[in-house]
Amino acid sequence: MSDMISADLVDLDLSADTKEAAARALAERMAARGRVTDLEGFLADVAAREAQMPTGLDGGIGIPHCRSEHVTEPTLAFGRSARGIDFGAADGPADLVFLIAAPAGADDAHLTILSFLARQLMNAEFTDALRAVGDPADAAALIRGEEPAADAGDEDSVATPAAASAGAATVGTGDREDPGPSGRPFRIVAVTSCPTGIAHTYMAAESLENAGREEGVEVVVETQGSAGFDRLDPAVIAAADGVILAHDVPVREKDRFAGKPTVDTGVKAAINRPGELIGEVRGKAARGEATAAGAADPSGSAGATPVERGGESGEGYGTKLRKWLMSGVSYMVPFVAAGGLLIALGFAIGGYEINKAPSVMDHFVWTQADSWAALLFQIGGVAFAFLVPVLAGYIAYGMADRPGLVPGFVGGSIALTIDAGFLGGLAAGLISGAVVLAIQRVRIPKALRGIMPVVVIPLISAAVVGFLMFVVIGKPIASAQSAMTDWLNGLSGANAVLLGALLGLMMCFDLGGPVNKVAYTFATAGIAVASPSDSAMKIMAAVMAAGMVPPLAMALATTVRGRLFNAAERENGKAAWVLGASFISEGAIPFAAADPLRVIPSSMVGGAVTGALSMAFGATLRAPHGGIFVVPLIGNPLLYLVAIAAGVCVTTALVIVLKGLRKPARGATVQGSGGADPSAPAPGAKQPVTA
Repeated sequence: MSDMISADLVDLDLSADTKEAAARALAERMAARGRVTDLEGFLADVAAREAQMPTGLDGGIGIPHCRSEHVTEPTLAFGRSARGIDFGAADGPADLVFLIAAPAGADDAHLTILSFLARQLMNAEFTDALRAVGDPADAAALIRGEEPAADAGDEDSVATPAAASAGAATVGTGDREDPGPSGRPFRIVAVTSCPTGIAHTYMAAESLENAGREEGVEVVVETQGSAGFDRLDPAVIAAADGVILAHDVPVREKDRFAGKPTVDTGVKAAINRPGELIGEVRGKAARGEATAAGAADPSGSAGATPVERGGESGEGYGTKLRKWLMSGVSYMVPFVAAGGLLIALGFAIGGYEINKAPSVMDHFVWTQADSWAALLFQIGGVAFAFLVPVLAGYIAYGMADRPGLVPGFVGGSIALTIDAGFLGGLAAGLISGAVVLAIQRVRIPKALRGIMPVVVIPLISAAVVGFLMFVVIGKPIASAQSAMTDWLNGLSGANAVLLGALLGLMMCFDLGGPVNKVAYTFATAGIAVASPSDSAMKIMAAVMAAGMVPPLAMALATTVRGRLFNAAERENGKAAWVLGASFISEGAIPFAAADPLRVIPSSMVGGAVTGALSMAFGATLRAPHGGIFVVPLIGNPLLYLVAIAAGVCVTTALVIVLKGLRKPARGATVQGSGGADPSAPAPGAKQPVTA
């Protein structure tokens, strides 16, 4: 920190009238020290950051900041204005102005120091001391976290960096304790992030932690800043009563917080009114305003989509590989669903010969049903054509973040060009991510850091991946893809039934998790062509039928034997009817989470029965999604529904039998209105009468 600010970077009589003039005055001090190589270029970067979001904060603080290729090393400049300068804060002008300059390739250690300053700005004693200090050297010492010479005897005036860090991670309870479940304090997990990830990210975290301390609430914050982020422990998230997401850029791995009462807002709201956000999330928790675990989220970001993450430190390669693959699948599924359903609608309106229709650009007639059918079919075909490139692109994204997108999409498109198909997309995505990670490990001159993510990495990685796909591995993968297709086309009789049972088991094993998505992706890959084979359509039908079984079975079980389930499960059972009918397997997750040893095996047996029967009946399906709403597009629809009903009945019966064999907990009897929870009675216990 001592190298980042010194007395000649402090102006205690800042005379500027505007934020632009203030930034220039402080930037000129940086340039005089050789910290900024191009003054105008740097100021342009500051202005661009300011245009994204005003950098004024309540309390009279302005923090213009940016990352710039014109900065040689992380630097702070501080100015104090007697008249105040408007930086866009709601409470008026700022008299304390910090210009924060970080190089485009700043390392984590320097960014951590900048984050410390951002947190200190939330400390009233710190800002009061800066307003009272009379010497630039003392001001610089305060900012560095050192004791100014004039105030050496006052040990409590300003927190030191070590003291600030010690209390930054988790906030304990204060005097105003607000009990959560079981009498413990209310617990909140939060994520903060801003466009540059330098200042607002950490100031919001500090503000939330301070407010939590005052409110008697436990707050744990994950700062997704420029220095990276340490993921919240899953156990901490599971124990939380509510979530605050304060961000101006997308929250990474947002689906970790599904099922929790959540307040989603901008990062400045967490800085300026953290107490209100805490009160809001408490209110939501009290009202039970939380998405049921596994339920479909309208935004498309809930549990139905696999977690996209690049792998945490300490994880095995197998775990990381699974996460990378699920990243690709999660982004691919919407293209599959949209494209597949449009194609299916085209077939439903115009018949299966519609795939031979000419382009609608030249032959569209508004009044002809065949023209509309051809239009739907051709739009769906275009959407479906993105399947492999998107799969490859986002596998690479899961491995290497945004730099992996270009080589991933290029490799996926090449896989289509050389007929390597789904297998080629998998290989292209993994190779692209590996190539980008390798490039990022090469030490490069500072002068090239600014163009690395825009020019160098895309250029080199796309060229390497293209060479490998066209020249080295493309042909073997295309041969493997062809062999797999031929094997599927040759399936018949007992082999087809066994495959259906296996896919049914996989669909019901983890209810929307990685194993489920492997089976689903295997099925959709088979119909991702203009003229899918009969075997591929049978596999798709079996997979969708099996995936509908668990939620429908749980809904039926809560209807016929409601006393075996608690009140929350009976309520979830009502939603499970719709989720199951819509082919959303995640509708059974609340039941599986509460009683996995009974629900999951029962679901797997029912799913295997349905998958096997669907294959035996020869049911076919061209649409990759839709549930009962695409039954008119299914071959042998009546027998298909029989297969689903059989699996649902099997799973329901097994769940009821297994839950009925469960021994009641000791003392779990109901005694009038003050006895045990009527939502979980012992078998045979009389239910209390409620008004």
